[in-house]
Formats: sequence, C-alpha cells, structure tokens
Amino acid sequence: MKSELRLGIAGLGTVGANVAQLIERKSDLLAERVGRTIRVTAISARDRDRRRGFDTDGMAWFDDPLTLAREAAIDAFVELIGGSEGVVHEAVKAALERGIPVVTANKALLAHHGVELAKLAAANGTEILFEAAVAGGIPAIKTMREALSANEVNRVYGILNGTCNYILTRMEKEGIGFDACLKDAQALGYAEADPTFDIGGYDAAHKLAILTSLAFGTEISLESIFVEGISRITIADILAASELGYRIKLLAVALRTDSGIEQRVHPAMIPARSALAQIDGVTNAVAIDSDLLGSILLAGPGAGGAATSSAVLSDIMDVAGGFVPPTLGVPPARLQPYQRARMRAHEGGYYIRLAVYDRVGAFASIANRMAENGISLESIVQRKADLKTGEGTAPVILVTHETTEAAIRAALEALSKDGHLSGEPQMIRIEDLD
Repeated sequence: MKSELRLGIAGLGTVGANVAQLIERKSDLLAERVGRTIRVTAISARDRDRRRGFDTDGMAWFDDPLTLAREAAIDAFVELIGGSEGVVHEAVKAALERGIPVVTANKALLAHHGVELAKLAAANGTEILFEAAVAGGIPAIKTMREALSANEVNRVYGILNGTCNYILTRMEKEGIGFDACLKDAQALGYAEADPTFDIGGYDAAHKLAILTSLAFGTEISLESIFVEGISRITIADILAASELGYRIKLLAVALRTDSGIEQRVHPAMIPARSALAQIDGVTNAVAIDSDLLGSILLAGPGAGGAATSSAVLSDIMDVAGGFVPPTLGVPPARLQPYQRARMRAHEGGYYIRLAVYDRVGAFASIANRMAENGISLESIVQRKADLKTGEGTAPVILVTHETTEAAIRAALEALSKDGHLSGEPQMIRIEDLD
C-alpha cells in the first residue's frame, strides 16, 4: 500500500467538520478503494475549543489557514472557508506554489480567480479539484471534465440554486407570496439572513461561469453573465405560467452561438412537461447538450452538509488515487479567450405582464409599440379591470414570438412614456426546452 495521504483542512464549519468525521469513520473503506490511508493531519478554524465530532488528537492546529498552507506537513490542502479574496485566495495560492493539490467547494474563488489558479497549479505540477463548488452532490464537474471529454458541448443549463427553486416551488404549489416564502426559507436554513446572493441570481452565476469554462474550453468570464433574480416574480406570474402550460424556474444557461458564448441567469418559463420542470424544492439539476450523447440531465441535492461533503470526499479520493485531471478540463494554456455573443433572437419568445389603465387608446398604443419594434404577438389576454382606486387598471398578458430582448425593452420603454401603464412591466423569457 502507498504511503498515507496527509490532509490539511482549513475551515471546520458544517462541511469541514463532516468531511473530517467521514474520513475518520470510513478510513478502512477509503483505504481499500484508493490503496492508501487518508488522514487529516492539520486543521485550521476560528475556534480551537469548539467540539466538532471527530478526534483532533495528533492533528497540528493552525490559527491562520495561510500558515497551514505554507508550512504544514501535508500532501493536499482542503479549503472549506469560503469567499474569494484575502486569506482564502492567498492560502490556496500558497498550497499550489508548493505543488500541493487543492480540494475546494468554493465557487466564488473559482469564478473570480479560476484561470489564475489553474495556471499557477499547472506551473507547479499540480491541480485544483472542485466538484463540490457546483450543484453540491451532483457529479456535474466530473461528468463534464471526464465523462464528456470526447464530446462537443453545445449548451449547458440548469437549476443551480436551491433557495430560489424552493421559493418558486412553494409559490406555485401553495399559492404563497414571494416574501412569505423567503421568510420560510430563512427559517429553515435554506436562505441567509441577507438572501441577496441567492435570490439575486449571483450564486447561480458563479456556478454557471465555471460550467461554461468546462463546457467550451474558454477562460472564465463571470462579468459577461446577464443576471436577473426572482424577487419580482408574483403569484400572478405563477398562475399565468400554469395556464400557458409552463412552470417558472430560475434558469442558468450557457450556449455556443455563431458570434461567441452566451451566458445568462434569469427566471424563465419552461414547458411543464419537460424533465427540468419536475425539479422541485431545494434540488438542483444540470442539463448538457452534446454532439455524441445528445441531452443528459443530472439532478440531486444541490447543497447541504452531506451532499457537499460527499463531493469533497470524492475529490480527496481522486487525489489519493493519483487521478487529477486538468483543473478546467484542458491545460490552462489551451483555454480560449472568452468571446461574448452579440445579442440575438431569443428562441422561446417572451411573456409580458402589464398593468394597463382602462382607457381609450391604451390597447392601440400596445399594438403600435410592438409593431414599431418588429414584435409579433402569439397571444394577448386581458383580465378584468381593478376599479378599487380611481381609474382602474386591467392586467394584460402578452406572449410574443421570437424576438430580441432589445426590441422588447424598447417597446416597453415607449409604452411607459405613453402613460398607459401603471407600475413596471414584468418580462419573463420563455425557454422551449424538451
């Protein structure tokens, strides 16, 4: 049997402590599967005295994770602190500069510094493994980096944030408004006290940036992603989607076009019959369209201590077994510069909800503004006007044929200036997924 693999773990929160517990409890099984013993020999966390459910005797303690990465007698560095800057960034660089492989669950670090770190790893004969950084326990990274290595990927998309999926599922199934669902998500631990990173779509964007690089062999470009969250989704939108045969999901999409790569995160109406529409609650899903396999869908727990720990441990076992592929699927020198796609026609059209003052000329204005911007309407539905306050407003729902977002936004801006609309129009993309 090979000599033992000595691990240094920085960050002993839920995931870090669980990983250490699993290594302790499953030591015989892990050794049998990878041909060597795996042992945690160094740890770093904020509180030395906190009980964490595993035996720390014989482990070197470091108050500073950077010192652990630089000086500890370890063969692999496991970063489970989180964040993209400061000591986390420096500690990962320090480990790589020593030629020590890094295992991380840190999507933000990779989205902001992935290419830099991949180059540093390659220069020092090592790599970064990050299965847990995207979609929790779903083996999305291994699938794209290894199982699909002979495929040309055309599109990768999915549901990458469990908090948003939980909220949208509750809104649809129980008729509960957004704010109430968010409070429940916070009470259950699915959402943070400040939920902006999740409900604003930024968490999904970090994950998409990583998947895009793996899918298309390009440098990571987080700043090129169009991001829109779910805070403006209402029960009215949920009900309208159902009537039209759709469900609303926060969708993350990256696809190759003739002008470059398109990346976007936004609420979307997807056909209720589609497999992705069946993904409910905190579950995540990643769909991949490729030339050889066609379409595949991976679904499972997208977050939580057990799911994330499983993914981290899988990467540790790869290190122990000596199987460490290039960080981003290809050597960093072969990553192509990211080329952002030009704005193009959206294949699924758009859903638009307007609150229109119930007055003469309002509908003529809608028709004219749409026509002026080359927008063809598939359907238009007017609800009963609300006459509770002065001049009533009538909810109007439009569904367009294929058009560009620029055309839609120009038409809505003109309508608002015409003075026929109350409040801000709602616009949701329709994705005609299989």
